[in-house]
Amino acid sequence: MPSPPLAPDDGPIDFDHLKRMTLGDSGLEQEVLAMFAAQAASLVGTLATMPTDALALAHTLKGSARAIGAFAVADAAARLQTVMASGADPSGGLTELADAVALARTAIEAVLRRS
Repeated sequence: MPSPPLAPDDGPIDFDHLKRMTLGDSGLEQEVLAMFAAQAASLVGTLATMPTDALALAHTLKGSARAIGAFAVADAAARLQTVMASGADPSGGLTELADAVALARTAIEAVLRRS
């Protein structure tokens, strides 16, 4: 299932989606963003080692990303899942995912600094 389309120049996080998911609670938004940034970095690092549960970890990251509106991360994680399930070389998918997570984390850090 593809992620909802983002409006042009929306950036790596759909903040309208995040606001809906957190019922407009800015404190909760900040907490969720901080948790996602830490989890995403950890999962990308773990995925780089291709553990036996890599498929499940990519699925976890995909769900977390969709929940906060990081749809580019979710889509990259979904593509990585597909590649891993097919048995193909996941290195390109891992790079794409790492890049998407880096962009999302940069946007999150900017938001958290402003708060």
